[in-house]
Amino acid sequence: MHNGYHPHAALVGLLLPLVVTGAAASDTNFGGPDAVDNQISADKSDQQTPLREQWSAKGIELGLDYSAVGLYADTVLPGSDKEAVSGMVRFYGSWRPQGQPQNGGGSLVWKLEHRHSYSDTSVKNFEFGAGGLGLVTPPFSDEKGRLTNLYWKQTLSDGEGTLIAGFMDVTDYVDVYAAASPWTGFMNFAFSTGTNTIALPSDATFGVAMGHMLTDSLFVIAGISDMEADPTRPLESVDNFFSDNRYFKSLELGWTSSQQQIFLNNIHLTLWQSDNSDFLNQASDQGFNLSASVMKGNWLPFVRYGNAQDGSLLGIKESLSLGVVYYGMLAPKNHFGFAVNWADAGSDQYTAEAFYYMKLGQHLELTPDLQLIVDPALNPGQDQIWIAGIRARLFW
Repeated sequence: MHNGYHPHAALVGLLLPLVVTGAAASDTNFGGPDAVDNQISADKSDQQTPLREQWSAKGIELGLDYSAVGLYADTVLPGSDKEAVSGMVRFYGSWRPQGQPQNGGGSLVWKLEHRHSYSDTSVKNFEFGAGGLGLVTPPFSDEKGRLTNLYWKQTLSDGEGTLIAGFMDVTDYVDVYAAASPWTGFMNFAFSTGTNTIALPSDATFGVAMGHMLTDSLFVIAGISDMEADPTRPLESVDNFFSDNRYFKSLELGWTSSQQQIFLNNIHLTLWQSDNSDFLNQASDQGFNLSASVMKGNWLPFVRYGNAQDGSLLGIKESLSLGVVYYGMLAPKNHFGFAVNWADAGSDQYTAEAFYYMKLGQHLELTPDLQLIVDPALNPGQDQIWIAGIRARLFW
């Protein structure tokens, strides 16, 4: 961690799981907390092995983890499961060719995954069976082996900008804020990218994106990628991009107190447009999202609003989330989050979530979680649904 990263020096250790810790102070990394370089930096903050140091000296950064999520609902629709358990193993890293500067320059970034479910219903789809309209930790599906990232990342303008091109996960750069990660933040997608309104493409979507500081406080992030991407058949996305011409496009304008605090003090407007997708069975759509989060001592309050013209992702046209994260609760690297959401899902649906993230030792994270869905859109005969969850991550 470099001096001057945050005015409250005591918070440096508290925020390691969520913010960029390995980049130089002059760098701007526009990827979110789950972007490969940011995840590796967070995982390395408490550990360093001689082998890893040797690889790093040669420009190779590697990460490996296994995560699992379990859910239980007190009531579900007839024929649906009350429990769901899904897991995922990820191998990710970056390679900086010889001659590229250690901080900045260019690097090749990758992430391979195997997503699997131990129950008939995956965690991703569990809320539907419970009667709510929404997603819970959508990465925890049953897609088996797949590609998520394989792109070239190039630092621009002495660290004031970043360009990526190749197979991307657009949630790494679209509508990002500190608590968006399904590994360290909220589990319900209502409190993550787009607040359940942005009609996103799948991972391993071929395209290009760029983020750049316009002034010391103003930034822009823009991207275009294939709308028909299938992460289990990634090479087809290249042909789709140049011949099928169905795209997801986004433009984000934002303010931050300084480029090193872009996750924490962040106010942005995201404009997006998506073409129709046969692969996702998703109609074309467009909309905008507003997000504001500002660090106050150990508290990170946030407000996020999403508006989709047709609601083609889940049938939700409007969504508003309010919440707060408190860093350093009970232990320096633990944090607590609470948020509420209102969604126009044809009728008003309300979601509340509370979680407590714990870092146990150098290699284990554990997060108990509790969600309440009031007036669930898919089960109008039920007043409320309780969902209890536990999330675990073992990493190296």
